Amino acid sequence: MAVFTPLSETQVIAFLERFDAGRLVALDEVSSGTENSTFFVTTDRQSLVLTLFEQGESEELPFFVELLDFLANHELPVASPLHDREGKALQTLANRPALLFPRLSGDHPLSPTLVQCAAIGELLGRMHALSRSFPGSRPNPRDLRWIGANHSKVMAYLSDEDQQLMLDRFDSLESHLGYSSELPQGALHGDLFRDNAMFEGDRLTGLIDFYNGCTGDLLFDLAILVNDWCSDDNGDIIDARYRAVLESYMAQRPFSEDERRAWPKMLQLTALRYWLSRLLVIYVDPPAHSLTPKDPTQYRDILRSRVERGAPELPR
Repeated sequence: MAVFTPLSETQVIAFLERFDAGRLVALDEVSSGTENSTFFVTTDRQSLVLTLFEQGESEELPFFVELLDFLANHELPVASPLHDREGKALQTLANRPALLFPRLSGDHPLSPTLVQCAAIGELLGRMHALSRSFPGSRPNPRDLRWIGANHSKVMAYLSDEDQQLMLDRFDSLESHLGYSSELPQGALHGDLFRDNAMFEGDRLTGLIDFYNGCTGDLLFDLAILVNDWCSDDNGDIIDARYRAVLESYMAQRPFSEDERRAWPKMLQLTALRYWLSRLLVIYVDPPAHSLTPKDPTQYRDILRSRVERGAPELPR
């Protein structure tokens, strides 16, 4: 169960009175979340998602609201939060920050088709092309600096071979990418895994869960997507998916030569980021609630594959 703060129908009925969203018909807890309390709210007019924020810094939430509003205003399919009768999106409910969203139709793609890969690549390319003009700013919380500050915390739990892999990759990335970037910048989703995209068949209905959103290297965002959407069970790249994502992306935002040079290292950086974050959840900083952590070895294997086999060049 991933509802950490239960709500009564009476509470939600009173909450809905702040909005022009209809009358409560049904309230259902959502068990698939990992950090926040989530509810499906059905009114006599629409289907909604209500999120109570249990972790993180509440002062960062306005950034996410501004980013979602910006993207929605440019007609990108994102679940932008509802604003109340006074024009305010960010609310308080049960002593928690709260947002109310439209519920997107569809399901997450478990094994993406090439059409789905092309659709997600095109949408991320559109988003990145637009996001370069987004005025908000939030530093990337999981960049190379974060890896440097945290990788020593997990060393005692790793085999000698894995320790060497992590140390070698960090040193290599620090040397090649450094801490100041001249790569194209903009607003990022920050966590565009398959479970943050919704499809009806091959039709992409929208993106959800922007709570890792930030500003930084656009290539970082794309590398996260490719490592999840285009890897097989061994961590190797599935070439057809890879081409479908990148060719559709590039049609919306062409790559710079600096990005072409940085691409293999960026794939390694994002693989190392998720390997480390999953290790930290298991060994160092487990969540306050009883949840099944994700397997760190998946991203260790992806990292190892990117080191040993590299990656095909970005298309031209």
